[in-house]
Amino acid sequence: MPPLNSLPAIVVLDGFTVNPGDLDWSPLRALGDCCIYDRTPADKVVNRASGARIVLTNKTGLSREALESLPDLRYIGLLATGYNVVDIQAAAERGIVVTNVPGYSTPSVAQLVFALILELTHHVGHHAQTVREGRWSASADFCYWEYPLIELAGKTLGIVGYGQIGRSVAQIGRAFGMRIMVPQRTARPIADAIELVSLDDLFRQADVVSLHCPLTAETRGMVSAERLALMKPSAFLINTGRGPLVVEQDLADALNAGRLAGAGLDVLSWEPPTPGNPLLQARNCLVTPHIGWASLAARRRLLEVVVANLRAFLEGKPQNVVKPA
Repeated sequence: MPPLNSLPAIVVLDGFTVNPGDLDWSPLRALGDCCIYDRTPADKVVNRASGARIVLTNKTGLSREALESLPDLRYIGLLATGYNVVDIQAAAERGIVVTNVPGYSTPSVAQLVFALILELTHHVGHHAQTVREGRWSASADFCYWEYPLIELAGKTLGIVGYGQIGRSVAQIGRAFGMRIMVPQRTARPIADAIELVSLDDLFRQADVVSLHCPLTAETRGMVSAERLALMKPSAFLINTGRGPLVVEQDLADALNAGRLAGAGLDVLSWEPPTPGNPLLQARNCLVTPHIGWASLAARRRLLEVVVANLRAFLEGKPQNVVKPA
């Protein structure tokens, strides 16, 4: 597509989370004049992007109204895999190419899934803190533990969403000796060691349920009181996918009532969360601040693909293009 004065004028609306200073923007700057903002409030988006041909964004929204106010815009590069922050239909109507970065964070997210699972089953952080507080030095015995210590071998791991991350989580689960289940309607080829069951049976049988499905009208609120009631009281729920997959008050109620052993969450329905989010104080609930994607290695891969996507567009061969549903 190029022309329009043969482009650049690149604006990054919210570059800080991708690169807080430990990566190098120079490969992006090499593609044209570049203005990089750490963060952009919603009411400054149009002003900052005015005149830009190329806009890069992570979580800063580009609504239909904003796009209609940016007549020079020809390309939106997402600094992420998810693209719900952009009105894709409005962009297509205006001939704006939108690209994303699939797959860059798979190893890091899968690693965080097991960091959460291992903390819930072995409580390493808690026990290390008690040692720091002098509890071991004062102990009458050579060891102690304050929660049940749970072995993963032989436990059942239910994976909802069997894409790249789901498959990576399954691989790690098998290494721990876990039995793996996925919902039977998945369209991807399934390894022999993976059992296909209905979604409700997965929730009934799994000792750990890990969510990796996209957020759609069908999956929004899929983990509700009704589905939580299917789970074993000894089971754990892990969500590193999308916050609104879970009805948060229902999950908090189940945890606080002891109907579920614990939860590990890296995503919430609104981020940053409001202080009143019921999961922030829920019993046996670990909440991390959406860090699954944010390892240095993952962010480096992300930035490399962002630059490659823009270069491909400038060469007239766009890649990783997001199209309207």
